[in-house]
Amino acid sequence: MKDRGGKGTERSVDERYSQWKSLVPVLYDWLANHNLVWPSLSCRWGPQLEQATYKNRQRLYLSEQTDGSVPNTLVIANCEVVKPRVAAAEHISQFNEEARSPFVKKNKTIIHPGEVNRIRELPQNSKIVATHTDSPDVLIWDVEAQPNRHPVLGATESRPDLILTGHKDNAEFALAMSQTEPFVLSGGKDKSVILWSIQDYISTLAVEQGSAKSPGSSGANTKHAESPSIGPRGIYQGHGNTVEDVQFCPSSAQEFCSVGDDSCLILWDARTGSAPAVKVEKAHTADIHCVDWNPHDVNLILTGSADNTIHMFDRRNLTSGGVGSPIHTFEGHNAAVLCVQWSPDKSSVFGSSAEDGLLNVWDYEKIGKRQDSVGSRTSNYPPGLFFRHAGHRDKVVDFHWNASDPWTIVSVSDDGESTGGGGTLQIWRMIDLIYRPEEEVLAELDKFKSHILNCEKKSD
Repeated sequence: MKDRGGKGTERSVDERYSQWKSLVPVLYDWLANHNLVWPSLSCRWGPQLEQATYKNRQRLYLSEQTDGSVPNTLVIANCEVVKPRVAAAEHISQFNEEARSPFVKKNKTIIHPGEVNRIRELPQNSKIVATHTDSPDVLIWDVEAQPNRHPVLGATESRPDLILTGHKDNAEFALAMSQTEPFVLSGGKDKSVILWSIQDYISTLAVEQGSAKSPGSSGANTKHAESPSIGPRGIYQGHGNTVEDVQFCPSSAQEFCSVGDDSCLILWDARTGSAPAVKVEKAHTADIHCVDWNPHDVNLILTGSADNTIHMFDRRNLTSGGVGSPIHTFEGHNAAVLCVQWSPDKSSVFGSSAEDGLLNVWDYEKIGKRQDSVGSRTSNYPPGLFFRHAGHRDKVVDFHWNASDPWTIVSVSDDGESTGGGGTLQIWRMIDLIYRPEEEVLAELDKFKSHILNCEKKSD
């Protein structure tokens, strides 16, 4: 796998960024720019905490990958998410790249045993978060019960509430939680995909909350090794190299997929044993870094690769012999794709981020539509691409759609050299005129026209 700490490849990054910044008032409904103290390799939305007239308060999970002068941390932040059509255009355009955003505030810090490479939240219990670090273990945290810690040199590591064991080598990136049951999935350098059920832990936690504290809420000077641990429910072997990413089928905790540095996409079914259900050889021409399964259409799977492309597969076209080719290849990045994710709001829309510093938003339903008038004349406008977020100045290592606030995205980049900090976190929402149907937008604007005319009549 390519080092995820490498540099982006575009020469005209500053020019591109300047052009992007000048267009912010036109392209965005809201944008918050937050200069990080330390780089973050993962960012995830948590539960919505409070709704108000103009903005909502929501949990946000981040990591801090330090240089060793202070400990690595898992950060639980509170984020103020401004509602659509509230922010003024001049306000969102006048941000300072070297400043912290007032919309993002730390709520709690957990001193993490090693750097945080991946964060995933449990859909069945908003207080439970899993992390991957540079070790074979998956760490489970109850973020409400964990004490707030001050990350100073020499501070004792926070104690995980549960440790998931089973990997024989480091498992750094491949991590997923099931939407249907409290199952955790992981992959690592041992070429294995491992499945755990934390149902018993969740049940025990619910009982303990009424009487005793959970393991994480005990004294700060406890050791990582003292945390309870559980072994795997299943171990699945079929990859020939490091497993880079895993994902559950949205409708079943028994079905999942994985991708890796062997360029393979493998579909698994725990009900039929530990052998691959379908193995797609050479799903890309290079390492595959990421995979996502469409929550609206369980037949569609996305993969992103070091070959700079995104492939969309239809699992109905794949056979147990490994025969299968993508139903479409998306070519809009000029460096390795690091993250792909389907939109929670529209079944045909997804995002992709890469080492080129871009976060692209695609709609596969737009492929072939109006290409003569828009796409075919512009070589840098590939089919299906309808929005390009160019607010980061180096590789976009992670991003996450907000399920509680449609079309709102959080993204993090490792552009500390450009910003005078540890990288950039941005929370943004493109203006709805971009993705909504033209006739719908015109009809809404017509309503405002009527409203304005009525106001003028009353003032006369």
